[in-house]
Amino acid sequence: MTLTQWNFEQLELGEGARWINGRLVLVDLLAGRVLQTRGDVPAPFEEITTLPVPVGAVAPVRGSDELIAASGTGAGLLHAPQRETFAGEGMRVNDAVADPFGRFWVTTMACDTEHGAGALHRLGSPSPVLKGLTIPNGPAFSHDGTLMYLADSARGVVHRFEVDRDGEPGGRRVFLHTPHHTPDGMTADVAGNVWIAFWGASVVRRYRRDGRLDREITLPARQPTSVCLGGPDLNRLFVTTARYGLRRPSLHDGALFAVDVDVPGRPADEFVPAQPAQ
Repeated sequence: MTLTQWNFEQLELGEGARWINGRLVLVDLLAGRVLQTRGDVPAPFEEITTLPVPVGAVAPVRGSDELIAASGTGAGLLHAPQRETFAGEGMRVNDAVADPFGRFWVTTMACDTEHGAGALHRLGSPSPVLKGLTIPNGPAFSHDGTLMYLADSARGVVHRFEVDRDGEPGGRRVFLHTPHHTPDGMTADVAGNVWIAFWGASVVRRYRRDGRLDREITLPARQPTSVCLGGPDLNRLFVTTARYGLRRPSLHDGALFAVDVDVPGRPADEFVPAQPAQ
């Protein structure tokens, strides 16, 4: 496996990598930037838009060229007013994803990382779905949408939930506990393995369904933040990183990396807007 630095722009807090419509889409979270780039050959970023608030991640919208975004303290269409608010002053979004059933999930956290102030929300549902989190990252979903993985980065833990037909998470158990490492963004491949970026550890790791470590990739950047399987055959692992908080960032910190792996993923799931009552 050959690791490639995909371009040379250093993001402050690269996050939310998603494979959408044949392009890699990601965010520079605190700067409010939504970016895209090619997945076949290394190329510079193209800016989709910049918002005046933090942006955690985006997802495609079924039947539309628009994107839905977790931004500020809520979520809504990227080029429209915010649709739903999840949190109040001193809070912000952190991560987000659409699941295979078209639901859009958003995590929030305190700007000062207050212990237990973070939560998981589901657009259009009573909020929060889960609370008492600190720095929630993910969630990531299995191919069939029945399993959800959610990290609480500050606690070094990744939980796995069973998700019922109505989108309610239950059967919570610890999938991974790494008290000396910080799990960040995640994604699942078609075999059910889970890739996790580890902030501060310069690695991304793949875990089997039973939680056993299966593969580790070392990066020259200190703070990997999110992972995404994409590219022409959906087996290119993209890794975002951050230079946020580093006193002396290297030329790799904040860069985007890519490496080809042996098990592919899937394109980002679409958000399906609720149909208005007739």
